[in-house]
Amino acid sequence: MSFLTFVIAAAVLAITPGPGIAYVVARTVACGRAEGLASCFGTGIGGMLHVLASALGLSLIVAQSALAFNLVKYLGAAYLLYMGIRLLLRKDQALSFEPVASQGAHRAFLEGIVVEAFNVKTALFFLAFLPQFVSPGEPLIPQLVLLGSICVALNTLVDVVAVFAAARLLKSGVARAARARLLTKASGITMLGLGAYLALARREA
Repeated sequence: MSFLTFVIAAAVLAITPGPGIAYVVARTVACGRAEGLASCFGTGIGGMLHVLASALGLSLIVAQSALAFNLVKYLGAAYLLYMGIRLLLRKDQALSFEPVASQGAHRAFLEGIVVEAFNVKTALFFLAFLPQFVSPGEPLIPQLVLLGSICVALNTLVDVVAVFAAARLLKSGVARAARARLLTKASGITMLGLGAYLALARREA
């Protein structure tokens, strides 16, 4: 049940329009599909760096104190609730595509790694999200790496689809804005429900 909840939440978050999708689409429109795909895989590698850092950091916390790790879980659930409220209260905004200069697929790949690796919001999300779904009786690091890898794979898959559909996505600004609003609201509701469910479930444990 927890794994199913995780997959649903991760999938909803992956398809929610945000800076990552805007970045790869902008590079595709300005520089071509090859650079767009290269940037997708670059951000994927950057995401995996966050996964590994989160797994190592959280394993150190649980090694020091089970109480500290439980505190991290509660703070994570609270952070998910906070994110859900922010998404629901966010004013309607069209997904903007800033101009990107062509620099070659190799440079796009490296830039994608750097951009994602220094994304503080990604680090906070993994620290809040991943611990909610681990089993205390199993080795921690493999679980965190597996769950984080699923998140990164879903995000990268959505980015790749966005690259191939970039021209179509840009045809109608009104339709794009409507899709963005719908997916943002769906993501906010998912985050609220997930945060509340996890907080209550932990109290019963």
